[in-house]
Amino acid sequence: MPWPFLALDPYLIRFYRLTGHTLLDFYLGTFVLALHALALGELSLWLARRLVGRYLEETAARAKHYHDLSIEALKAGDKAAYEAANKLANEAFSKSFFQQLALSGAFFWPAPVALAWMQYRFLGVEIPLPGTDLSVGFMGAFILCYIPAYFLWKRLLRRATKRLKTAEIPPPPAPGE
Repeated sequence: MPWPFLALDPYLIRFYRLTGHTLLDFYLGTFVLALHALALGELSLWLARRLVGRYLEETAARAKHYHDLSIEALKAGDKAAYEAANKLANEAFSKSFFQQLALSGAFFWPAPVALAWMQYRFLGVEIPLPGTDLSVGFMGAFILCYIPAYFLWKRLLRRATKRLKTAEIPPPPAPGE
């Protein structure tokens, strides 16, 4: 096991030993691992937006500007101006699209890292699906836990954001108080 996983292993494996029931512990541990991956992904997405957010907004605004110009040229019947503005709009839109795609990578990168750790721990282990005679590998079990963890995470994040927006923030104390 590589040293980063060795360093994280004692922390992560604790979540696989919560109840003493093997199957329940596996699914609980994997669910908690998925929540950690989501939290880390959200943090890195926030950091990426803080670093390049203004640039992304400029690119999107440029795409909208050229799109609006192409529509105006089309309404005016100026085909050459329309084609030129439309070409610039398409280039700006493509750039914006791929920037957003790259930004989504900032959110999802922890999931493959979590799977890499699970590979060292659970490779070759067949994990039974509760209530069925079927079994899956560690990757299938992670995906089964990641999906509900994602929806739970988004719900918790939405509630926390709503609570922060509605919270009353007291004014700063006046100098000398």
